[in-house]
Amino acid sequence: MVNIRIKEISQPCVSQKLSWEEFVFRTGINPLRLTELIEMDWINFDRVGEDHYLFPEKEIYKVQRLLRVCRDFELSTLAGMIIVDLIERIEQLERELSQFKF
Repeated sequence: MVNIRIKEISQPCVSQKLSWEEFVFRTGINPLRLTELIEMDWINFDRVGEDHYLFPEKEIYKVQRLLRVCRDFELSTLAGMIIVDLIERIEQLERELSQFKF
């Protein structure tokens, strides 16, 4: 008698990273502007190949905030980046301060 084992095939894990195309679609950012953010090292990403990038989902909110600030105040990308960075620093300080309140 022959023992036959059935090997279970697991499903692939759902990635928390987005491809270039999906990131552009979900944020609404112009691909040239996204390239600019990458070149300025402002956005987190993983490079998988020469021209292939994966972006963490949490970067969607950061980029959408940038686009909104630039649009609402008619600012350049660089000015918007500075404002978004300052807002994030303020939010972080507020979280740290709230830990000290009794």
